[in-house]
Amino acid sequence: MEGVDHLAHERNRSQFDVNDMKIVWAGSREAFEVSDRMSRLVANDPAFRKDNRVHLTRKELFKNTLRKAAYAWKKIIELKLSEEEAGRLRFFVDEPAYTDLHWGMFVPFLKGQGTEEQLQKWLPLAYKMQIIGCYAQTELGHGSNVQWLETTATFDPKTDEFWWPGGLGKVSTHAVVFARLITNGRDYGVHGFIVQIRSLDDHSVLPGITIGDIGVKFGNGAYNTMDNGVMHFDHIRIPRNQLLMRFSQVTREGKYVQSDVPRQLVYGTMVYVRKTIVIDASNALSRAVCIATRYSAVRRQFGSQDGVETQVINYKTQQSRLFPLLASAYAFRFVGEWLQWLYTDVTQRLAANDFSTLPEAHACTAGLKSITTAATADGIEECRKLCGGHGYLCSSGLPELFAVYVPACTYEGDNVVLLLQVARFLVKTVSQLVSGKKPVGTTAYMGRLQHLMESTCKVQKAEDWLNPSIVLEAFEVRSARMSVECAKRLSQFTNQEEGFHELSPSLVEAAVAHCQLIIVAKFIEKLQGDIPGNGVKDQLQKLCSIYALFTLHKHLGDFLSTSTITPKQASLADDQLRSLYAQVRPNAVALVDAFNYTDHYLGSILGRYDGNVYPNLYDEAWKDPMNDTAVPDGYHEYIKPLLKQQLRNSRL
Repeated sequence: MEGVDHLAHERNRSQFDVNDMKIVWAGSREAFEVSDRMSRLVANDPAFRKDNRVHLTRKELFKNTLRKAAYAWKKIIELKLSEEEAGRLRFFVDEPAYTDLHWGMFVPFLKGQGTEEQLQKWLPLAYKMQIIGCYAQTELGHGSNVQWLETTATFDPKTDEFWWPGGLGKVSTHAVVFARLITNGRDYGVHGFIVQIRSLDDHSVLPGITIGDIGVKFGNGAYNTMDNGVMHFDHIRIPRNQLLMRFSQVTREGKYVQSDVPRQLVYGTMVYVRKTIVIDASNALSRAVCIATRYSAVRRQFGSQDGVETQVINYKTQQSRLFPLLASAYAFRFVGEWLQWLYTDVTQRLAANDFSTLPEAHACTAGLKSITTAATADGIEECRKLCGGHGYLCSSGLPELFAVYVPACTYEGDNVVLLLQVARFLVKTVSQLVSGKKPVGTTAYMGRLQHLMESTCKVQKAEDWLNPSIVLEAFEVRSARMSVECAKRLSQFTNQEEGFHELSPSLVEAAVAHCQLIIVAKFIEKLQGDIPGNGVKDQLQKLCSIYALFTLHKHLGDFLSTSTITPKQASLADDQLRSLYAQVRPNAVALVDAFNYTDHYLGSILGRYDGNVYPNLYDEAWKDPMNDTAVPDGYHEYIKPLLKQQLRNSRL
């Protein structure tokens, strides 16, 4: 039945104002209005249609992406969209494309590393898309270990190789290329260079450069819309002024000169990119949760009463898997919002030559990138399972979303490598406490180490777990004790690096504990502010408690082995968690409506706003090219001879 809202009964049960929650999710009324306008503009334009993506060949898919990117740019110019509006429009087009790398990496890196003169030359071209840029750093043999790149840039370049940059394979005209700078026989380490790789007249690859696409990647459409590339240089020459020279220059005579601009400013770009990745995690996870929640309210299985089966969302097993993911989507949203503030703060401090918070900012953005992307990738897959067999269909939107999202666990720093960086910082913070160095920012709690080492959890009844200060202290105690234990065990090794290598699994766990504490702390902090809207804050408090108590449940071994809580308190936490699931249940569909996703953006029959799933699943099946004929291609060659042979055999 078209035009009927099959989820109206769910929406009528909600205990809060959905429109006010939409504004909280968007970050502000202005941000909501821009997002809402751009998402509808994309959804209502047939040029952005995407329901046929999985049926296209790789070449058709790629060409279709080029068409959409060009059309989106035309719209941006025609409608005179602001930078924010253009960014949201590209987001809702929902197709990985070369523009992601151009705007997300190439332009920010130019801004961060170029001199005024270089910016005047390159930025106007990049802003008008008169050049298209990508970011060439990863080598075949070196990814996360940037310091050991083998590519060299000297006055007599050698043959070098790059892999993986998005947009490189077929589209980009220019690349920021990372190479070891060698001049006068001395290696000055890895620097960024602007290298033109294709002709601006006919797009042909320039002499001495070999470029191609690296081949089909995981998923049907997914990331296969992107031309990740492989590039080989053979004695390429570029002008000296294409070394990005904000932090260091090479003179005409080949002398290497450090500029008076502090090198630490380079971390600003890194904080910017990682904050974006955390916000992307909340986008992807909320999308999967929206699909799984709506479908769980539509799907009925077993438990028949009066001939009507039970909605699967009413089963506690479904709630205990789904609602923590719903809470995580909101938690990641608010920690992403806080990272936005941190980026501004770090940028202002760097401009004033204040580098005091840099190591902590670097560690917390690395750690948050790692745990939010890992949890989101796992969460999308869990949502697919929560949708049963239909979740496996491409038309559910979940397999494609998963395939597009999982690279986030690897790009911008492998997740485990990043957690080891966080662990190094935590161990250093603990060791510096003796000298009286005061920890800052997200490690400030370490300044109360004595108290945290002696503290006992005050929970006596299940409701005590709703007290934010009790929850926060439990997470602080767990994290502090794990970091101190790692530092102690490390001190027993004569060779620190050997100890770090040996204890790395425990160090990773300590880093995870610290990062989960940050997310819980920022959620609690968000709730201490003014949140308008009928019932909105109450729902967010429930989600905050679910995120914290589910995390406690999942990592119970840490909380018990560090004596942060007792087994009895753990049992009370589980009781409280079950009670919270029951309280969130009437609001579940409204809580995902607050993401304000159009059906176009969700790209899912299971997650349709109107809940009219089954007739549309049936119709979608008939659109598959396999159903163009009743008798399949290959029947005469392969099926018919087989059947005839069997018929002959059966007469014997």
